[in-house]
Amino acid sequence: MCEPLRVAVVGAGHLGRHHARIYAALPQAQLVAVADVDAGRGRAVADATGARYTADCHDLIGHVDAVSIAVPTEGHLAVASPFIMHGIPVLIEKPLARSVAEADQLLALADAHGALIQVGHVERFNPAFIAAKKHVSNPLYIHCERIGPFTFRSLDIGVVLDLMIHDLDILLDLVQAPVEDVQAAGVPVLTAHEDIANARITFADGTVASLTASRVATQALRRASIFQPDSYIALDYGQRTAHIHRKRPGAPDPAGIDPRTLDDAKAFVFDQLISVDDVPTEPHDALEQELQAFLHCVATGSAPVCSGRDARQALALAERILESIHHHLQRHAHAPKPS
Repeated sequence: MCEPLRVAVVGAGHLGRHHARIYAALPQAQLVAVADVDAGRGRAVADATGARYTADCHDLIGHVDAVSIAVPTEGHLAVASPFIMHGIPVLIEKPLARSVAEADQLLALADAHGALIQVGHVERFNPAFIAAKKHVSNPLYIHCERIGPFTFRSLDIGVVLDLMIHDLDILLDLVQAPVEDVQAAGVPVLTAHEDIANARITFADGTVASLTASRVATQALRRASIFQPDSYIALDYGQRTAHIHRKRPGAPDPAGIDPRTLDDAKAFVFDQLISVDDVPTEPHDALEQELQAFLHCVATGSAPVCSGRDARQALALAERILESIHHHLQRHAHAPKPS
């Protein structure tokens, strides 16, 4: 049996403490340290997981085989760069960086020093997505909703980089075609950044996607609908479920049906027109599987499920959305007000 990999977690906030907890329980990992500039927060997570605490994460260089970086996005470049320059594999929480320019600096360093970068787009490991993806062959229209209450986290970025980035990564994984057009709108509600946003994305192969993200909702909702010529796939990331709706073979033309009541209409749709089948899923903790996959890549040299270049693509699309939001806000800020 191989020796456990020595790992550390940089950033002991909401996500970092879960990284630390999971690493501490994995047999293939030895959590050696937790780093955070906030001594109280960092020591609490370190004590809870049996690791040592350090305020300076770069003291870890030479003592670890891999690192999870879960600091605010604005610190990703500065924190990750020294590890990458020493060839140490890093798992960087999403988004990869606060700009494509910073992402390119990280990727250039990784290429120069042979360091692995995996990015924490955890929905790639969601049981619902893993199950649903097997049935996606020719998506024509994709609708994504990712909304939730205000959490007071990730205040250095807006909702596009905080929440919508998950769906952008999934979208680019499903649609292997260039983006042709982006139209978006967004509004700052509680912060200086956009807190709610909607984007319509058109791809060169004709696929259209509509994405909505909000961090000022009253309830949490994370789901996607994928429409294809022969089916409609509905997946719920929160519930970790997926269903496929298909038109029944030999189904009658609904144009010739005149249901008398709403119940009659529902009965016709689900008894004669379409079938709804559960997609079997394998229950697992998505973050735990993500960290296990990272450790496997470190140990074997295999490619990560979500590489730095994958995350850069999602970030580039996010920047196009943010640019469209900016233009939309500027245009309406100078529009004449109705009298």
